[in-house]
Parts: sequence; C-alpha cells; structure tokens
Amino acid sequence: MKERCFVINLIIVSMLFFAGCASTGGDVIRITNVEEEKNPISGLKASDLAILEEIKKSSVKKDGTDNVISNVINKTRNFSVAEYIKLHPDADGRGTREYVVGGDDVLSITIYEEKDLSRDAVRVSADGYISFPLITRLKVEGLTISEIGVLISTKLAEGQYLLDAHVSVMVTEYKSKQFLVLGAVKKPGSYPLSANERVLNAISKAEGIEQTGAGKKAKIIRTENPNTGSQEKIVINVDLQGVLQGTDQYSNIFLSDKDILFIPTAENFYIIGQVKNPGSYPLIDREISLVESIGIAGGFTNIAARNRTRIVRVENGVEKVIEVKVDAITEAGKKIHDVIIQPNDIIIVPESFF
Repeated sequence: MKERCFVINLIIVSMLFFAGCASTGGDVIRITNVEEEKNPISGLKASDLAILEEIKKSSVKKDGTDNVISNVINKTRNFSVAEYIKLHPDADGRGTREYVVGGDDVLSITIYEEKDLSRDAVRVSADGYISFPLITRLKVEGLTISEIGVLISTKLAEGQYLLDAHVSVMVTEYKSKQFLVLGAVKKPGSYPLSANERVLNAISKAEGIEQTGAGKKAKIIRTENPNTGSQEKIVINVDLQGVLQGTDQYSNIFLSDKDILFIPTAENFYIIGQVKNPGSYPLIDREISLVESIGIAGGFTNIAARNRTRIVRVENGVEKVIEVKVDAITEAGKKIHDVIIQPNDIIIVPESFF
C-alpha cells in the first residue's frame, strides 16, 4: 500500500513539473530576427502590407527629425529634476526668486514722495549701466531689482540729495535673457525670460502643446557656468505630463538664460490587420501591454488569427518579429507573459486561414 501511494505521488509530482514547464513563455512568445527568416510576416492583405511599409518609412523619417537635439541629449550628462535641485536648491519651482537685471532690460524706478525723480522707462545699456537724475551712471547688470533699489537709495544719500529714500524698481520689459522652446508646441521659437519663468509658463508662451500631443518627458538643455572655463551643457528630464496635469508641480522648475526647452512629440504604436479600429495610438502616461493595445483598437475582428499576432520592433538597429499567442495570455491565465509595447512598435493581426 505504501509503495502504491509513493508511485501515485511520484506521478502527480511529475505531472505538476511538466505542467510548470509548459507554462513558460516559450509556448506563448516566439522572437525572430527578420534577417534570419524569409517571411516572418504572413497572412496580411496586400493593402495591410503597404500600410506596414509606409509606417516603417515614416518612423525612419521621424527618428531623423531632431538629430541635433538628440545628439546633444545623448552626449550630455542627464539629471532628473530631484537630482538637479539637490545640486541647485535655488532652482526649486515651488518658491519664488528675484530677477537678475541685464543689458537691454527696461526698468520703472519710483522714488516715493519724490515724483520728479521717478522714471517710467529706464533702459539698461548693452554694457549694463543706467542713467538716473542726480546720480551718474550706475552699473546695474547682475543685480536684482531690490539690490538696484538699495543702490539708488545709497547713492542719493551719499550725494546729500535725499536721505532714507524709499525706492521701488520694476522690470517693465524683459530683453536681456532668452530661452528657446522646440518640439511639439504650436509656436516654437525664442522668448524673453521673465521673472519666475517656469516650464509651464514657457509652454504657455509657445501657445501650448500641438494637437498631435507630447511625450512623457520634456528635456531642458541648460548651459551651466556660462562664459567660464567650467562651462558645460546638461540635460534635465522633466515629468511633462505631471506638469501639464498639475500632479507634479515639483517638476515645474525655473528656467534660466539660454535654456532650450524641448517638448518631444508623443511616441506612438501602430496596429494593423484584423482589429476593429486599426491605426496609430499614443504612448503617453503609462505602460501599455499587447492585450491592452488590442482593446484600445476595439478588439479582434471575427476573422482574426489571434494566436498569430505579431509585433514588429526595431532594437539597436535590428528588426525583430515577436509572435504572441494572445489566447494563451487571456484565456489560459498567462498574463505574466503579456508583452509591454514600446514606442514605434507595429502590431500585426493577420487574417485566419479558417
């Protein structure tokens, strides 16, 4: 009796072992390099094959659009917002900071109780000086507006013109500093940098995001220590969707002079063949799996070869085809083998032969 129980238990253990082996990803997913197989894509109509080739061509063109920006980003030290603020606490966009005046800015200077001395439009010269009544030229470049107010008050007292003058300085025209907005905005270009200019302000000046949408991350290309021997460019990666949706104001950091704010176009995946709504879909705020992507496209048609679904993907310049048995994921409880969709993936659902 004991021997019989032992044999039965051994059979059960063996069955469980082989069942476990059968549940690995090998019977659900098969990956092929295109160059290793003559016809990895079969079961598509001529019209779908034409769409596939058109998508491949457009993807290559899109990848080459921003080569200059991409090269800078790839060759430059990258920081998250948290990493950058740890090094530069003054960049924290949750507070405020005073504007530093430069050449060509226009100031309004008010001397309280002395209207004759007040001036509405005082332009800072290219070399950083202003002229003011009773005072010779003053060097104001590199000073904040409050520091300029203190300087004028001090000079008036030193000349015995006015003791304890209350001086207010405002910038009426920002001309000395610029930033650039490029990418998926309605009006890319150069804009004057004003006080407390943040990422969201810059996007607003560029009239918002293009209708085609923007990607998950924005890039700030910044020049650190400009005009010095230690000058270098860095890249700050910003949670763009969090800033736009108001869920991550920590990333809405201050911009600096000569910053380039790059808003990438929303990355897409494509789905063609036997789904109800084939087309292009954006990858914006979260990861999307293959099964989810098919749902986004309305689900399979009645003649779809569900278990011959393929993903065409380019990795490190190599084109691969990932063949997936979708029913094994949805019906056989193998969700762990669902494939996460990558930017520019092309999902192909061929027609069933039966």
